[in-house]
Amino acid sequence: MGRRQPLQHVTIHGHDVSYRRAGDEDNETLLLIHGLAGSSKTWDAVIEGLAADHDVIAPDLLGHGESAKPRGDYSLGAFASGLRDMLAVLDVSSVTVVGHSFGGGVAMQLAYQYPHLIDRLVLVGSGGLGREVSPLLRMLALPGAEYLMPLGVPGFVVDRASDVGRFLGRRNIRSERLGEMWRAYASLAGAENRQAFVKTMRGVIEPGGQTVSATDRLYLAARVPMMIVWGDKDGVIPVEHGIRAHEAIENSRLELLEGVGHFPHVEAPDVFVAALLDFMASTTAGPDDQSLREVLMAHESS
Repeated sequence: MGRRQPLQHVTIHGHDVSYRRAGDEDNETLLLIHGLAGSSKTWDAVIEGLAADHDVIAPDLLGHGESAKPRGDYSLGAFASGLRDMLAVLDVSSVTVVGHSFGGGVAMQLAYQYPHLIDRLVLVGSGGLGREVSPLLRMLALPGAEYLMPLGVPGFVVDRASDVGRFLGRRNIRSERLGEMWRAYASLAGAENRQAFVKTMRGVIEPGGQTVSATDRLYLAARVPMMIVWGDKDGVIPVEHGIRAHEAIENSRLELLEGVGHFPHVEAPDVFVAALLDFMASTTAGPDDQSLREVLMAHESS
């Protein structure tokens, strides 16, 4: 695992937002967006490699990690607006946005609402590309599930299991995939975290599956270079979602990682970094010359 970057803080609309930043701020910026119940820690293994030639920013979304957990709007649109404001405060004019899982949905929303901010779009095991999602997430979307979470995630269990994880890690007995899943699970031990998790999740998932889909707007993504990264053993969001999105988006790039699950950046960090750096080096940043109006009108008339 790479060296963890220290947390920095910025206040936006009166709320504390935590983020990690590495690299030269004069270089092209990568914005790394974590998934549901995740945090900027999920990028630990890749930030250093990416920061060698790029400015890298990895925020804790509101309601996650060390950022504030207000009672408020946890919709995709609100997250996109918050990231826009964060970039403005940090004086970053545009980014290559990399979104994992729920963060992929946020990344697509950011690209849709604020296309002038987007140099490239990278989706990693992304939500928002199909109905199917793991049974566990559908179960957690059931009415009243939040009242059972305190029983399922008691603090003393989190503490003891973390101790066991550290014990096994010192003996080189580990699974990066299970470790990342445990970290997300353990983050729900606090009441504020659970409330934010439930609000966020129910904005995109119901007992029948995902409720938000970008598939009818994927043609807009073709205006910027796009890469889709997926583990072929993803048990949370089916790899078929990534394959279908790739087929729908002209000139997109698809990276299927063999034997990898839902966390490519954690399970295969070297492969992930190499693919992302190659994508950055082989593409030109920014939207194509066609105006948004021209793209929309052409699609409606086709």
